[in-house]
Amino acid sequence: MIVDEQGFVKKYTFIYTFIISVILLAPLYFYVVYRMNLQEIKKEMTLKSIQSHIINAMDNFGNHPNDTFTFPSLTTSTSGLYKRNFSPVYTQISSELPSFSTGYFKSDSKRYLVTELPHNKYFFAKYLITESKISFTHVYLEASFIAFGIILLILLLSFYILNSFSRPFKRVNEKLDDFIQESMHEINTPLSIINVNVDLFDEIHGKNKYFNRIKSATKLLATIYNDMDYLIKQNRVYYEDEIIDLNAYLQERIFYFELISQLKNITLSVECSVAVSIMFNRTKLQRLIDNTLSNAIKYSDKNTKVEVFLRQKEEDVVLEFIDYGQGIKNPKKILERYYREDSYKSGFGIGMCIVKSIIDESDIDLDIDSELGKGSRFSYTFNKTMIVEMTNQNNGLHLQRLD
Repeated sequence: MIVDEQGFVKKYTFIYTFIISVILLAPLYFYVVYRMNLQEIKKEMTLKSIQSHIINAMDNFGNHPNDTFTFPSLTTSTSGLYKRNFSPVYTQISSELPSFSTGYFKSDSKRYLVTELPHNKYFFAKYLITESKISFTHVYLEASFIAFGIILLILLLSFYILNSFSRPFKRVNEKLDDFIQESMHEINTPLSIINVNVDLFDEIHGKNKYFNRIKSATKLLATIYNDMDYLIKQNRVYYEDEIIDLNAYLQERIFYFELISQLKNITLSVECSVAVSIMFNRTKLQRLIDNTLSNAIKYSDKNTKVEVFLRQKEEDVVLEFIDYGQGIKNPKKILERYYREDSYKSGFGIGMCIVKSIIDESDIDLDIDSELGKGSRFSYTFNKTMIVEMTNQNNGLHLQRLD
């Protein structure tokens, strides 16, 4: 698959939903603030109404001085009469007062109204204070339901719209995908025919340098073909791991590239100080080795050599490729897709990008050391979790993983 349409739709659905939600939820914030302020005003008016009721009760009591005054008691609020120094004459309030001046006050979830009374009119009290609790739960719940509705609606609309827009591109992408697969198949057939006929010619007429060049070119084309095939299948095929004799497989790939290296009179040498079997996928391992070897040969100077080492590093194994060529200007960029330092060299700049995707998903460490005009060294470290069996050929040390 060239493009992951579903991934594209999901990604931009969430991005679009986030942006639009922020824009639409900004007014909701001001709406919540407005509702809270409105509730504060209603609470203040309620406290004033309660105090007016208490004052009327005390005024009515003033006409019956021989009776006992019963201070009004409400379930939604508590009140009290206080002297000038705010010591209580009578109070239902048990909490500590937040302020000692007249007006409307806030303290956590409690609201207070402090009113100054006429001098010596109501039981020698100076202040009437009323306390009541306030809750914004219903405001928050209402805002949450509105916000959830807005986000859900935008999410569904965004997914529907983007999915509708992506359908034409999806059809084009599928046709392009089919075209590439058919083209790859058509390329593979003549490559196989060329290789078979070159081998037959060699058997009948003996080795020929011109046919060796043809066969070398077809091997390079086969490497590019395998890269393209891997890219096409990468998102749709599961590559299963298996036990691979790394030494034998490495020798096999070295033999494959020998004819290519001979065109530049480059010597391929391999030195294995450890015999190791790993749990890995054969296709991925081929892409890793082939792309590294292909680049080493491509960017090496004529009449030089490419060295391959397989070494033990503590409990891990290091596969190292060393060439003596032009070196790399930007080692960090060499793993980027379509990056090529020398535009005159063949290739599309996708080989090392494939290698990067493989080492990232397989937890393989890659160290690149390069010096312009002298060459490059690529070191792949296979960690101990991938190693099934390992024998150090220098000291005979044998390690085996038991599953």
